[in-house]
Amino acid sequence: MSLADNIFIDMCRDILENGVSTEGEKVRPKWEDGSYAYTIKKFGVVNRYDLSKEFPAITLRRTALKSSVDELLWIWQKKSNNIHDLSSHIWDSWADENGSIGKAYGYQLGVKHQYKEGEMDQVDRVIFDLKNNPYSRRIMTNIYVHQDLHEMKLYPCAYSMTFNVTPNKETGKLKLNAILNQRSQDILAANNWNVVQYAVLVHMLAQVCDMEAGELVHVIADAHIYDRHIPIIKELIERQTYPAPEFWINPDIKNFYDFTPDDVKLENYVTGPQVKGIPVAV
Repeated sequence: MSLADNIFIDMCRDILENGVSTEGEKVRPKWEDGSYAYTIKKFGVVNRYDLSKEFPAITLRRTALKSSVDELLWIWQKKSNNIHDLSSHIWDSWADENGSIGKAYGYQLGVKHQYKEGEMDQVDRVIFDLKNNPYSRRIMTNIYVHQDLHEMKLYPCAYSMTFNVTPNKETGKLKLNAILNQRSQDILAANNWNVVQYAVLVHMLAQVCDMEAGELVHVIADAHIYDRHIPIIKELIERQTYPAPEFWINPDIKNFYDFTPDDVKLENYVTGPQVKGIPVAV
């Protein structure tokens, strides 16, 4: 069993056994048939993944690496808020007739801010600090911008990254660690998808800043399983598990903006069958 499988199974069991139900409460999401989408939820779930030991892709079912990285780069590299720049259709429900999701996600990372070193957007600021001031305790991003919330089709779920560098005394290199803060997460549909995305981001930034990938800490304020997902989750966490896959990243890429989804892959990724037709609450 991979560590990611172990964490996922324990988290799901904890939510199912010790979580609280929102049934009957005032909730925003609805199913396609118009009925309210209730959840069982836990507050303040924290999961830690040591990226130096294994890549955190679960093996219970396959997490689509290429598609998840495509979305990551759409936000962090293209800094786009238009679904026409994205290969998948996961954002279609939140886009307007022109394909825009408003001033959300990639839009916020692309806004330039004035610093004493000059104008930079948030991504370039992170890379600048990692290269020039790696021991800074101020290396972070935030896309939950209150003044623009009314112009976002969906409020950001994964809204903040905090980066922290520590020395690896054994190798002599610096180690890049990160905290992903998430206000809300649909555990079945999005948990490992987001974990894989931001694990890849840490690997990418570490490589272009001449560091090693360290720990990814995932903090979820509202970790929930939707009512219609409960039987799927119960079946999923009883499945056979397999060893963690091996992660490969193109060693020739030295500029973050040169990465493509083809520059990462998972080798020896053995998984259970895919779960198809997962209902999505909107």
